[in-house]
This record gives sequence, structure tokens and C-alpha cells, in this order.
Amino acid sequence: MTAEQPRLLMIYNADGGLLAMVSDAVHKVLSPSTYPCSLCAITYGATRMKGEWRAYIEGLPFAVTFHHRDDFAAAWPDVRFALPAILIERSGRLQELVTAAELDEVPDVTALMALLDERLAQLQRV
Repeated sequence: MTAEQPRLLMIYNADGGLLAMVSDAVHKVLSPSTYPCSLCAITYGATRMKGEWRAYIEGLPFAVTFHHRDDFAAAWPDVRFALPAILIERSGRLQELVTAAELDEVPDVTALMALLDERLAQLQRV
């Protein structure tokens, strides 16, 4: 029997759906300093994922799942983390890799990729 492969979960502090997406895009443009999802702000332009982030995600040795806060709450009803967050799921258990507070301090996508590389390397040493 083989162990289940870990999976990364990127959880945005935003709801899913077309109306929420449009509202978020407008919010990011008109008032970026009050936008509540630093993960979105770092990894997305107004409407689409940044190319270097997409390439980074596609190169990771893990499956990656993206959630909005509403669908994450539906999938994991008993789990609470401050959002946004980057988690790893191993054997059905979630562990926080990058916290909301840390994401709020990340200045750009390059710094986020470096931080995530560091955290993933730490996991491999354990």
C-alpha cells in the first residue's frame, strides 16, 4: 500500500462565483489597500492569475487545489483557519504552511514563491 500524496490547498479570503469575482476585481483596482485577500492580491492581476505564479504552481511536485472561503467551508466544515492561507493536506489532515498574517506581509509573487519553497523544504526534512 502506498502513502497518499500530499496536496496543497490555496484558500482565498473571497467567495467564489461570477458576481464575487467581478466585485473583487473592482475592489482590487479601486481600493487595493483595503482588499481582504492578500493571496489574491499577490497572485492575481485584476482578473487572471499571474503567469509566473501559474508556472510555479504547475512545477510543484504536489497536486494543488484552489478554494474560495465559501467552498472551503463546505468541503471542510469543522476546520477553521484565518484566511487567506496555504495549507498542506496529508492523510486527510490539514497543516498550515503559510498563515494569513504571513501572507499579509509578503510583498510580491517572487517572495511568496521563495517562502513556499522554504516551507516545503522544511517539511521534507521532517
